[in-house]
Amino acid sequence: MVLFPSFVNGLVRTVSIKKEKNCQREDGRKAVEELAKEARKNELLLSSSGVVKSTKANNFVSVFTNRGQKGVNQDRLLVWEEFGCQQDMMFCGVFDGHGPWGHFVAKRVRKLVPAFLLCNWQENLATTSLDLDFKMEADKNIHGFDIWKQSYIKTCAAVDQDLKQHTGIDSYLSGTTALTIIKQGEYLTIANIGDSRAVLAATSDDGTLTPHQLTTDFKPNLPQEAERITQSRGQVFCMEDEPGVYRVWMPNGKTPGLAISRAFGDHCMKDFGLISVPDVTHRKITPRDQFVILATDGVWDVISNQEAVKIVSATSHKEKAAQRLVKCAIHEWKRKKSGIAMDDMSVICLFFHSSPSHQLPAIKIVD
Repeated sequence: MVLFPSFVNGLVRTVSIKKEKNCQREDGRKAVEELAKEARKNELLLSSSGVVKSTKANNFVSVFTNRGQKGVNQDRLLVWEEFGCQQDMMFCGVFDGHGPWGHFVAKRVRKLVPAFLLCNWQENLATTSLDLDFKMEADKNIHGFDIWKQSYIKTCAAVDQDLKQHTGIDSYLSGTTALTIIKQGEYLTIANIGDSRAVLAATSDDGTLTPHQLTTDFKPNLPQEAERITQSRGQVFCMEDEPGVYRVWMPNGKTPGLAISRAFGDHCMKDFGLISVPDVTHRKITPRDQFVILATDGVWDVISNQEAVKIVSATSHKEKAAQRLVKCAIHEWKRKKSGIAMDDMSVICLFFHSSPSHQLPAIKIVD
């Protein structure tokens, strides 16, 4: 696990930050914006299709996004290597906007989440005793995860409030999902709002590569989600022409018909069960873990977890892994959903074991 003070020291060395209780104030935001500019300048920050390879960490990232058939691409994504000046820390996120202003909401959330998260994490570190005598390494790891979890919860609440008060973005009937991962050393912290999905590929004892879904697709018909919505007077039901597609509606049953139960924005539904609270989990990366896929729901609508792992693993060069997965999803969409407007699709493939050739190891795939 990374030593917590190293982030604070790195941040202070990079930019001058005034000591304030609330790091989300203007000085803190400007400081993180400077970090982002520096990262982009050094080719460590990517917000479009491409690759990121750090010379200081054993990571390699392949990124690809494709506009669907519904107008402007409302997906946004971000990869930030050496997140917050930390050599072994990375931020990855996919944001799937929806509604008339969905692309603006997704773009705003992509900007604010990493910035607020860094600020809240720094604040939590500063207010937490760093000299605790942990008797076991596991206790230290749990404590570190708890700091991330509280930072995420505070961040998402602040971002949603920012959207509500933003005079230049109408988020009343528009919103976005958000799936992000922090890779810190050998640990992953995953935070999910909505129905984008993270799938980990790991080798089993017999050498087969198997998928492990790291997130929950927050659909309105999930029992715990449906209960919260109905208790808040929202409704959950399918349209006659969309059997099996459950949506959340206002008490009058007319708008907005969201196919997700958690999202940023969509403030018309925040009193009726829709929430922007992230589900935050963590996992220790083992030598058997090969890569993790982050993708918006347009991919998972037509590609299974196993198929996605197989496609990525079978790609001869890592640089093309995300693109190949999207291309396969486009092909499957045309085959399985003919006549239905294709959704936007975005994929991030994060490989844990980089190699000079950027080629995947020869691993047997289980069908």
